[in-house]
Amino acid sequence: MNDIVITGYGIKAPGVLDKISFLNVLEKGICTQSILKNVDPSQSDFVAGIIEESFLEISQRNYQRYPRSVRIAIAAALDASKMANLNYFEPSRVAVIMGTAAGAILEIEHYSADAFDYKKFPIQGVSIVDTHTLSASVAEAIGLNGPTFTLTTGCTASLDAVSFGKLLLESGSVDACIVGGSDAPLGQWTINGFNKIRALSTDSTIESAGIPFSTEHRGFVLAEGAGVITMERRESATIRNQKIYGKIEKVVSRNEGQRILNFDKTGKHMLKVFQETVGDTIPSYVNSQALGIDANDQIERFVLKETFGTEVPITSIKGMLGHTFGAMGAMQIISSLLSMEYGFIPPTTKTQGIGFEDIPIVFNTRQQDIESVCITTHGSSGNNACLLLTHT
Repeated sequence: MNDIVITGYGIKAPGVLDKISFLNVLEKGICTQSILKNVDPSQSDFVAGIIEESFLEISQRNYQRYPRSVRIAIAAALDASKMANLNYFEPSRVAVIMGTAAGAILEIEHYSADAFDYKKFPIQGVSIVDTHTLSASVAEAIGLNGPTFTLTTGCTASLDAVSFGKLLLESGSVDACIVGGSDAPLGQWTINGFNKIRALSTDSTIESAGIPFSTEHRGFVLAEGAGVITMERRESATIRNQKIYGKIEKVVSRNEGQRILNFDKTGKHMLKVFQETVGDTIPSYVNSQALGIDANDQIERFVLKETFGTEVPITSIKGMLGHTFGAMGAMQIISSLLSMEYGFIPPTTKTQGIGFEDIPIVFNTRQQDIESVCITTHGSSGNNACLLLTHT
């Protein structure tokens, strides 16, 4: 009865505002990316995952002064809280743990020209650069005053948040957790930064940008979004007859200890994390980190082959949405919950798997019962994190 289970979730992503729209995208393999105009006239426009909604007003409250990443997170967290009926718990016994990679980079970039002009400097300037505004604002919006933490561990941030929340629940420190990640990185700093290290896709057509598992293409598609889940002990969910969507079996996260901009290209660190996470379980499939960066995707290939050979299928949802940095792990969890509930493996879109013919990539939606999913994430910060999710 001490199992840690998921009783609610919320997602805001390109072309996705709720459970039903996300299910539709996943089952049909719909690419929700679009063209973002480059503010630098010397450079071409590029493909990105864009959320059309502004979220300046949420539940009839004005959030105009809040960073975009925070607004998206609040909207997703309110959905997750409502689905899980979190008002059952004492507000001081619910933790909020949110992860992010880029924080409020959009707003920092926007106001940078006013940094030395006191009259123009925004009154919310301190809150913009304080990354903890993310979790603190989520807690306030829901009406919680329990432990609140913000993790800035890059692309593994939301899986790290799950790991932290699981520890708090297992220790009895809290009765429920709201965990996840949010990023809104579609600004010039992020674009130029990833272009500089040749990680961002430069293809100008949606069909050819950010293609997972392909040696013929290079670079990922930048996207914004938030994924939030609610976690509690199985005992409390059973007592209040709350629907359980999945169980967090295990989360493992480790850093490689590499110099800035470096990571372990051999994959040996990720392999240890992956194998410790799955243990003796043979998952129904792997919901993969693969995003179109050859070195990362080759690590995913290596880890899968070393552990399961061709026994376990692998897929990536990033051809549909793009890569949302610290939010992506939580989005992969939510996609896996839908996969288990409705019985299918979502397809890896855009790719033909050229150069990856020796692993069982799922190219088309596969209808089957799903008992467990292993989720992988890793990033330029040197972190590797994996999560094993099982059906109730």
